Amino acid sequence: MWGLLILELALTWVGLNLVSLHYIHMLQLESYQPDGYMRHLMRYKAEWQGVTLITGLVCLAAQLILPTIVFPLFTGERVYSMIISRVLIIAFYAVMCGREAYRFFTAKPKKPLVYTKRCKRLIAANAAVTLLCVVLLALIAARFDSSDRQTMLMWVSPMALIAALPFIVYLSSRAILPVENRINEGFKRASREKLAKNPKLIKVAITGSFGKTGTKYALGTILEGKYKTYISPGSTNTPMGLCTVINNRMPGDVQVFLAEMGSRHVGDIKELTQIVAPDVALITSVGAQHLETFGNVETVAKAKYELIEALGKKGKAFFASDGAWVDKMYEMAACQKFLSGLENPACDMWAENIETGAFGSRFELVTKDGQRQACETEILGRHNLSNVVLSALAAREMGLSLEEISAGISRLKPVEHRLQLIKGDINVLDDAFNSNPVGAKEALRILSCFPGRHLVVTPGFVEMGADEEKYNFELGGQIAEYCDAAILVGKKHTAPIMKGLLKAGFNRASVIQVGSLDEGSRRIREFISSGDAVLFENDLPDNYNEN
Repeated sequence: MWGLLILELALTWVGLNLVSLHYIHMLQLESYQPDGYMRHLMRYKAEWQGVTLITGLVCLAAQLILPTIVFPLFTGERVYSMIISRVLIIAFYAVMCGREAYRFFTAKPKKPLVYTKRCKRLIAANAAVTLLCVVLLALIAARFDSSDRQTMLMWVSPMALIAALPFIVYLSSRAILPVENRINEGFKRASREKLAKNPKLIKVAITGSFGKTGTKYALGTILEGKYKTYISPGSTNTPMGLCTVINNRMPGDVQVFLAEMGSRHVGDIKELTQIVAPDVALITSVGAQHLETFGNVETVAKAKYELIEALGKKGKAFFASDGAWVDKMYEMAACQKFLSGLENPACDMWAENIETGAFGSRFELVTKDGQRQACETEILGRHNLSNVVLSALAAREMGLSLEEISAGISRLKPVEHRLQLIKGDINVLDDAFNSNPVGAKEALRILSCFPGRHLVVTPGFVEMGADEEKYNFELGGQIAEYCDAAILVGKKHTAPIMKGLLKAGFNRASVIQVGSLDEGSRRIREFISSGDAVLFENDLPDNYNEN
């Protein structure tokens, strides 16, 4: 019996660790933020509660039905019943291990679990905590007689451990947080030392609710005409992401370093500026983004303003005028400051005579002192052009002529998944990255400019906090205004969009709700054909999937 007991405990531990990989993946997608991970658990509590319920029922049935009712009918001996029952419980855990391993390792997430050193440390810590839990429950069971011990091990302990598993992962992450913080401080120190070795380096930091990545690549492309620049790759905008870039990838002889700075909490950008110590700052926008953590747009503005505060009075700050929060930040700034905009002569530089179409965009750059320069680019969308003008203004103050700036603008390419036009039998507008209310409305307007019928495929907005339903309802009304058909991804999450569509008088037969983006993509031809256009607006990360 002891051999069976040890085997049962071992399989329990292995099974728990295999199931843990899913929750560790979710924690990684939440940037290892324990608070964000807990919000994820609350969003999808039915998922882990369902696993707990099913497992508990199986264990309860095995304990109450098999040993006491079924097997005595065939063996007549309770001890044999208990042995057979124990073997079946072992088989149950073996099946659970295999099932969870198969589900996890054959899944095709949009962003798979990355086994970084930090991830491996978390897996090891979680394995240690689950082992401790298994041993403690076994020791507790050992205090009872044989029958009660079997009851504890075969029913109470598996159900209790599986029910607690999401929170065991949370506790494991909390437990190793001091270790991670110490390791991170070493990376930060190394980054600061490397940047300090190049005293002539111009460090440019870019933040905003949206448009950070596009602005970073736009400014970097323009500046390449005069400087040796290094752009932090992709959407790298976290402390450890930037430290990895600075320490391992950035050459030591660059003249300009462009760093994107993201935030989901007040204090995030301050932490980033302590690493980079920027000389130049660009604010692209302030809007409804990450309201789940910020709470309201005013707090978003406060968080973004941390970048301006880091400049002190010596740096240069560039603001993309929005007639709202960004303009307020411009007025507050104590450093040398500049304002850009679209068709706004009150700015230091603005764009006039804007034309958009399948070719991209054409416009004139106009400066406060009356200079003009014609520009053309593949970039689409007024919000994206706002970022281009912001980049142009910063480049001019960094010594480039309008002709050099125009040449740089002509080289700009759409950033992948950010209102990227893919021409073909059906014109595709790919705006799948990190949608926001301002960009989504502009994307729908551009879609309507293409010939033929217009279809949108979208899961709506997330991380909007208490206002999420409101913004998605408004999106439904905008879709009704600009589109002929809609495919909504995620039947529960898109319910407010459906309400907005129907209230606006949208034809119910022209909208469907599907379970995944893949399913939605397969059904596009039900609504459009050659010569038509489709907009992919947002694509939720794995920690927001309904399936």
